[in-house]
Amino acid sequence: MILGIDPGISGALAWIDDAGELVAVEDMPTVAVRRGKGDRNVVAPQLLADLIWHRERDTRMATIEQVGTRPGEGPVGAFSFGRSFGLIEGVLAGATIRLQYVTPRVWVPAMGIRGGKDESRAIAMRRWPKHAKLFARKKDDGRSDAALIALYTLQHMTRE
Repeated sequence: MILGIDPGISGALAWIDDAGELVAVEDMPTVAVRRGKGDRNVVAPQLLADLIWHRERDTRMATIEQVGTRPGEGPVGAFSFGRSFGLIEGVLAGATIRLQYVTPRVWVPAMGIRGGKDESRAIAMRRWPKHAKLFARKKDDGRSDAALIALYTLQHMTRE
């Protein structure tokens, strides 16, 4: 199987098989922690490890979307995103799953996405109609991105 990952708090993980069929989609596991005056969601390392190690024997490679800080993002948000990214890399390394990186500039046009997150969801629903409900809500764009990153990997990056 191939694992596609949209990192970050609202991201997701998606596994596809070698025929391109969707096997599983999981929202990024998070937990609220006290930071300063309020709570902030962070990626939960133990839950992330459980998700990945549950399928590690069948996962031959993973691809994570490589993104940087977003315009207007403050230092707290940038640090949080970097922490999440590093946790994902560490869990994959611990599971000895080969990791590759792909930028949105590369995978998004290759998968035919020209209209943003809603189009990503629409493409995923057309590609996997039996699983369309997984991508139905606006906030499910992390799921569709992860699934399409996995499909991009199968089509363009699987050189073993």
